[in-house]
Amino acid sequence: MEASNSSSTLSSTFYLTGIPGYEEFHHWISIPFCLFYLLGITGNCIILHIVRTDPRLHEPMYYFLAMLSLSDMGMSLPTMISLLRLLWSISKEIQFNICVVQMFLIHTFSFTESSVLLAMALDRYVAICHPLRYATILTPKLIAKIGIVALLRSAIPLIPLLARLAFFPFCHSHVLSHSYCLHQDIIRLACADTRFNVIYGLVVITMLWGMDSLGILVSYVFILRSVLRIASRQGRLKALNTCASHICAVLILYVPMIGLSIVHRFAKRSSPFMHIFMAHTYLMVPPVLNPIIYSVKTKQIRQGVLHLILPHKICSSSM
Repeated sequence: MEASNSSSTLSSTFYLTGIPGYEEFHHWISIPFCLFYLLGITGNCIILHIVRTDPRLHEPMYYFLAMLSLSDMGMSLPTMISLLRLLWSISKEIQFNICVVQMFLIHTFSFTESSVLLAMALDRYVAICHPLRYATILTPKLIAKIGIVALLRSAIPLIPLLARLAFFPFCHSHVLSHSYCLHQDIIRLACADTRFNVIYGLVVITMLWGMDSLGILVSYVFILRSVLRIASRQGRLKALNTCASHICAVLILYVPMIGLSIVHRFAKRSSPFMHIFMAHTYLMVPPVLNPIIYSVKTKQIRQGVLHLILPHKICSSSM
C-alpha cells in the first residue's frame, strides 16, 4: 500500500497560482518580475566577477560577500522558470519530483544565506574586536570550511523532511497557493498525518534560523561594546559604518522571512494577494537589494563596479 501511495505521489501533478484577480494582466505583470530577476542575476554576477578578478578583494569579508551572492541566486533562480511559465500562460502544472527539487533548493539556500550572514557577523566581530589577529584567524582554509559547513547544515536536515512527502497521499485539491513550491504549502494538501513534518520543520527552522539570528545578535553586542570603548567619535562612526551593509542584509532577509512565516501560521484566511506578495518579497528582494547596498556602502565594491562599467574613465582619472 505504501509503495502504491509513493508511486502515485511521485506521478502527481500540482497547479501553481499566479496573482488571483489579475490573470488577464499576467503578461504585463511578468515585465517587472523579469526586470527583478535580471537585476538580481546581473548584480550578483558582477559582485562575483569583481571579487574573483580583483586581488585587493581576496579578503575574508569579500569571500563571504561572494557566498552571499551565490546564496541569493540559489534562493531565487529555482522559482524563475515556474513563475515565468505561469505568467506567460505556458503552463500552470508542476510535477511532484520537480516540486520537491525546487523546495529543496529554495529552503537550502535560504538557510545557507542565514548561515552566511552569521559568518559575516563573526567576520565583523573579529575585524573590530581583534583587528591585529584578523588575517591569522580568518584564513582562506577556514573560510572554505565555513562555506561548506553552511551548505551542509542547511541541506542535510531537509532530506528526511522532503523524503516523507513521497509517501503522502494528496487527495485534496492539488492547487498550490504560490507560483512555486514551499514545504508548508505542500503539506497543507496532504491527506495524512503530517505532525512529524510540522514539528520537525519547526525544529529545523528554530535550530537554524534561531541559532543564526542569536549568533548575529551576540556578535553585535560584543561589537557595540568594543566600539563604545573607542575614544574618538569619528573612530566609532567609522567602525560602525563597516557594519551598515551587513545590518541591511540581515534586515532584508529576516523581515520578509518573519512576515511570510506569520502570514502562513496566523493569517491563513487573509487575502491570497498578501500571501503571494510576502512570498515573492522574501525570495526576490534580497538578491536585488544586496548587490546594490554593498555597491553603495562598500568603497572597494563601488570602485570595482565603476571600473567594470567605465574602465577608460576610471583609468584616466586614476592617472
